[in-house]
Amino acid sequence: MMNFEGLDPGMGDFSPALHGTLEPGLEPPLDPRLDPALLQGVDLDPDGLTVSVPESVHLLEGMFSELHSVVAEVGIPVTAAHFDLQEELLWMGNHRGHASSFFGTTMGRYSSFQVHATDDVRNIQSLETGVLFLTKNNLKGLTRGGLIMFDYPMEESADMHSLLLTDNNTLLMGGLQNYVCEVDLNTVQETQRFTVEVPGVAIMRQSNRSFFCGHTSGKVSLRDPRTFKLEQQFDAFSGSLSDFDVHGNLLVACGFSSRGLNGLACDRFLMVYDLRMMRAVTPLQVHVDPLFLRFIPTYTSRLVIISQTGQCQFCEPTGLANLADIFHVNTVGQLLMSFDVSSSKQALVFGDSGGCVHLWSDAPEVSFNGYSRDTDFALPCMVDSMPHLDWNHDLLPLSLIPMPLTSTEPLLSDWLTALASPSPRRAPAVDPEILRTMKTVGFIGYAPNPRTRLRNQVPYKVKEAELEYDSYNQVPESPLGRDEEPHLHMVPKKYRKVTIKYSKLGLEDFDFKHYNKTLFAGLEPHIPNAYCNCMIQVLYFLEPIRCLVQNHLCQKEFCLACELGFLFHMLDLSRGDPYVHLLPMTSFASALGLILADSDEQTGKARLGRLIQSWNRFILTQLHQETQEQEGPQAYRGLSSSSFGSSGESVIGRLFGCEVENSSMCRCSKETPPTNTLHHICLEQNTQAWCEKCEKYQPTVQTRNIRCLPDVLVINCEVNSVKEAEFWKAQAEYAFNKALRKEEMEPPKPKESTPSEWCVEDELCSAKGFSFGTSIEDLRHMWIPLSLKMSISKSQGLEVSNWKETDELSPTEETAGAVIYDLVATVSHLLDSRTGGNLVAHIKVGETYHQRKEGVTHQQWYLFNDFLIEPIDKAEAAQFDVNWKVPAILYYAKRNYHSKYDLRIKNPIEASVLLAEASLARKQRKSHATFIPLMVSEMPQAGDLVGLDAEFVTLNQEEAELHSDGTKSTIKPSQMSVARITCVRGQGPNEGVPFIDDYISTQEQVVDYLTQYSGIKPGDLDAKISSKHLTTLKSTYLKLRFLIDTGVRFVGHGLQKDFRVINLFVLKDQVIDTVHLFHMPRKRMISLRFLAWYFLDLKIQSETHDSIEDARTALQLYRKYLELTRGGGADEAHKMLKGLYEKGRKLDWKVPDGDGGEGQSSPKSADVFPVMGL
Repeated sequence: MMNFEGLDPGMGDFSPALHGTLEPGLEPPLDPRLDPALLQGVDLDPDGLTVSVPESVHLLEGMFSELHSVVAEVGIPVTAAHFDLQEELLWMGNHRGHASSFFGTTMGRYSSFQVHATDDVRNIQSLETGVLFLTKNNLKGLTRGGLIMFDYPMEESADMHSLLLTDNNTLLMGGLQNYVCEVDLNTVQETQRFTVEVPGVAIMRQSNRSFFCGHTSGKVSLRDPRTFKLEQQFDAFSGSLSDFDVHGNLLVACGFSSRGLNGLACDRFLMVYDLRMMRAVTPLQVHVDPLFLRFIPTYTSRLVIISQTGQCQFCEPTGLANLADIFHVNTVGQLLMSFDVSSSKQALVFGDSGGCVHLWSDAPEVSFNGYSRDTDFALPCMVDSMPHLDWNHDLLPLSLIPMPLTSTEPLLSDWLTALASPSPRRAPAVDPEILRTMKTVGFIGYAPNPRTRLRNQVPYKVKEAELEYDSYNQVPESPLGRDEEPHLHMVPKKYRKVTIKYSKLGLEDFDFKHYNKTLFAGLEPHIPNAYCNCMIQVLYFLEPIRCLVQNHLCQKEFCLACELGFLFHMLDLSRGDPYVHLLPMTSFASALGLILADSDEQTGKARLGRLIQSWNRFILTQLHQETQEQEGPQAYRGLSSSSFGSSGESVIGRLFGCEVENSSMCRCSKETPPTNTLHHICLEQNTQAWCEKCEKYQPTVQTRNIRCLPDVLVINCEVNSVKEAEFWKAQAEYAFNKALRKEEMEPPKPKESTPSEWCVEDELCSAKGFSFGTSIEDLRHMWIPLSLKMSISKSQGLEVSNWKETDELSPTEETAGAVIYDLVATVSHLLDSRTGGNLVAHIKVGETYHQRKEGVTHQQWYLFNDFLIEPIDKAEAAQFDVNWKVPAILYYAKRNYHSKYDLRIKNPIEASVLLAEASLARKQRKSHATFIPLMVSEMPQAGDLVGLDAEFVTLNQEEAELHSDGTKSTIKPSQMSVARITCVRGQGPNEGVPFIDDYISTQEQVVDYLTQYSGIKPGDLDAKISSKHLTTLKSTYLKLRFLIDTGVRFVGHGLQKDFRVINLFVLKDQVIDTVHLFHMPRKRMISLRFLAWYFLDLKIQSETHDSIEDARTALQLYRKYLELTRGGGADEAHKMLKGLYEKGRKLDWKVPDGDGGEGQSSPKSADVFPVMGL
């Protein structure tokens, strides 16, 4: 029985001439009596050809019936139909390459455009940004309005039929040829080509675990989604495959069977396969000739089977088909050519050979997607027209009536041309940086873009604020600093947030020297919690703290003091190169809110000034506790509960702690005995306390009198409110005006001190001010003194007064206990609403650091802005314009306080770190050992060779930005973590045998193990299931540090990047990198695999990388290099490299599959040195 309920009976009365044929070139007329010549150049109104369901029709829920029909293009078969996955749109493509879209259930025409001039549209796929259309040998991406995004032509011999989107940026295309190609939508280029058996792939489907390919030979193959490798194949039909679909654990296919001489016949048995057992189950017999089928998994896993004549049957894949479940699509005698199901499973669409599109639904109100975004519609044409004026209306304003110009006065447009002369705007001056770097070839000059202005834009109005700070243009502007907001013009460029511009080579070609011409090392800003870079620099330049952490070494896996010691050691050795810091943030730090998310930093939600103050307190407390704990097993007891400065032996307590006497005074004037403690400075407070004289609780005044001052005074001065900002402005203005008045009263003297006063609680301290060799204007926004005098007396308590920087204390003042504090560091918060702001530090670098770095003894103030380091004047360090530069922390230190501390550094890392150690892995066995630890007699000496290789995993993927011109710029690189480190012996009887092969256990989540390149598999770094020799990062780091400090020479391939990720500094004399040994200037770098094949006749890295094999191969290559260059010198080396590059270009730098290479007579690896078995 056929279900024709709800159909318009008038649809059966259409003229046969409306049906059209499949023959190309025929244009059937709408009516036999209508002259076809009259229709030339006339667009048919699609609304006039719409056949709708009457409003009285009732659609039963779960029972599909026709909801709407529309004629897309008369007589042209609809070859492809597709429901948009993002919007409520229905797409169709016809036999002549034309595409149209219809909006919603009303099927209103949304857009219509030509996709291809001649070929039919075979497949349609919607994306976020547009729609993909596949024709015979062309893939075209267009917006939903019809604008071309890209056009990807293929080989003329290609015959594409199927299209499958594997992710947001990659798709697969297959057809009647022996390959399936993968295309990257970002670059619109073919990335891979997979070979398949003839006659090719006509249909592709995808499940959660596999790809399914349907072949015209009647087979359905199951393939691996990553490698496209064939895993299983089903011989579904003997003739040809028509369609198939996959849902859950079931695969159902329909097709044609071979009937001998009678050719192919449509098979009414659907083949059903269980994907769990990979075998066929009972076939399903249906009552129609199946051409299309789809799963509609709503309440149950229903199947819909469509015949070419328009019959539609619903059934369960594991049940029996019922004749009552057959419906009929009213195609008016036409054949169905295309079919699709919406993602919501609520709508079906059919396209027939007559150009009609039929929309079926199981409910009157239907949506194509679960959550569709709004569709953008074209704005209606707005034609300016004069409003209708009612002349008879009494209140009509006469001003609305246009009047002709009746004035006799001349107009400006009537000015004679002879009396006017063109006056173009004067061209702005050429940037001096362009003139300085310009190179002239003939009469044309070439210069790099200084990037101080937007491309193709020349400003004519230069603001005064820019001219005021033009002296800072020697620092190139960060990309985030372009198109500034008005308040940023007052911020010097060297204070703005600096970013690293990454290229294909990462950081290797970034010019850090442009930002840092000193010999001090900066810190990189792209890692998490990089806001504390400035405070790390402050701690480094406090000599006692630097020596304390460099002498510290404990057995705890995560220790901030050890991490700072490692970092400070690298800063000591470096000569201006930037380094990353990897300080482990504890759960205590997380509880204090010191872990800063990237989104909070970029949006400016984080209050960096208050955050750095909390971090400063946290790091000092943590260092105090960790340096006080005993080493050995007791080091794992955890954090100590002792308060800050509770031990007189603590270096941190001696530096920052102060002795305070607590006393309480009752109403009866009885004072409780004072108690001495080490604590922070507190104010006087009133509280209820027990009085022994009164024998009851009485209101008591508690005071804390300071008895001993710390060596380093830390002042938190973040401006958190408008009132506090006004206080800073008022103090600075008062000090500046006072200095101006004094300047006017006294005659100017060369190099005379410029006075200024420090105001505390609105009272001026009687002092003589600062001593600068600069002008009075340098004191603007400045009232913080460069030196203080502090003294403690029983009568007056703590006294603080300003002090001249060049003066010393008298013997009487020293006897009275007075001390001088000098400003040694300031931390400032730079305000920027777009980038969230940044923190910078001004640090007074002492004589010992300059002696170690530059060989001179002097003091100098420097600005530290991540990797930007620049010397500044001492006045600039104390200037705070709170409009853009807000003070956060001030560091004052006692004059000559270093003499109290032992500043000697002894390397705490001993040779015992290289001896055998237990593995963290529970399943690791000695029989699985891949290395032999060093014996005491084998300890390396200076100059010994060590082969090194490291493998890495990815913790965070890189963040990149794709520009409109197709170029890509890296915003934030991927965060890598070392996963395996291997060191092999470079000489001796055991040459080539590894003595370190450590897998690094990590507590962070790994997003990509990079198994193809690293050989690391999931589970290798898990102590519960790993069978590898698993250690902590700190343990392996100590081994490498000992080797570096010993002076061994490392041999490897691409060691510069390895050491950067491991966060190690190695002198260039200790690194032998084969990537540079076999490299010609301005040529590409050559892979280790190709070098091993070319010089050693070895094939490595066939399936995956192995660090032992790579380290061994690098050693062999170095031996080979010495052998080849021993006699011939530079000429022989150049000849060797020239032959290497010629061979590489000929082979496209790929190692041949066959054994050996043409003309290669290189020795085998066994001839270079023997490899001992483990």
